Amino acid sequence: MAKLIMSLEGSMIKEIPLDKERITIGRKAHNDVQIENLAVSGEHACIVTILNDSFLEDLGSTNGTLVNGTPIKKHILQNNDVIEIGKYKMKYVTEAAAGQATVAEFEKTMVLRAPGGAKAGAPGAKFGDTAAFQAGPGAVAAPAVPAAAPAAQPARPAAEAHPLAAIQILSGPGAGKELELTKNLTTLGKPGVQVAVITRRPQGYFITHVEGAKFPVINGKMMDAQPHQLHDHDVIELAGVKMEFFLKTS
Repeated sequence: MAKLIMSLEGSMIKEIPLDKERITIGRKAHNDVQIENLAVSGEHACIVTILNDSFLEDLGSTNGTLVNGTPIKKHILQNNDVIEIGKYKMKYVTEAAAGQATVAEFEKTMVLRAPGGAKAGAPGAKFGDTAAFQAGPGAVAAPAVPAAAPAAQPARPAAEAHPLAAIQILSGPGAGKELELTKNLTTLGKPGVQVAVITRRPQGYFITHVEGAKFPVINGKMMDAQPHQLHDHDVIELAGVKMEFFLKTS
């Protein structure tokens, strides 16, 4: 399990286990990590942890959030990254299991955009725009081009045993497109508007809200902050795009 080691002026204060899918950091009491300091906004930042990956997002704070001295809006955390909020520092420490997806896999994800948009694979892409293509009013993820498989792939038989699923776009210029959910984690949405991730687990496929004031809608009902298990032919509404989740048959 990943954790944060919080310190102030070089003195360690406490360790914070990232034992929830979404942990908020801020000055107000309802935050999971409360920092009572005027330099910290009421709701300053949040960390979303899915499988062995954690994503840091600044929630529009007044004084900003730094990682390794650099201001960020969204950032895929890597082992030993140092988060700075006000005068407080939080070192991110993880022991990722072998065989899980790495940050490098996200970097290799193909980025497709409508004509006139940014070039595919633009350097410096971070979590919010990884695996997404813009299609008119909304956007949806494009799975990565599969890399050559390593000689040994130990630990993913349970997830791979689950039926392969896909997303079909139902509205907008991309209507009719089909995207197979072949990776352990696929990002969907439009950065700055609404972003969610679909994770492939041994129990099935789950969608989790990551960014945006409004939560995705599943079969006409708005989901909450908790992961929602997807079922065959569920209809997802995300960032102005309707799409259908379905299990593929051999």
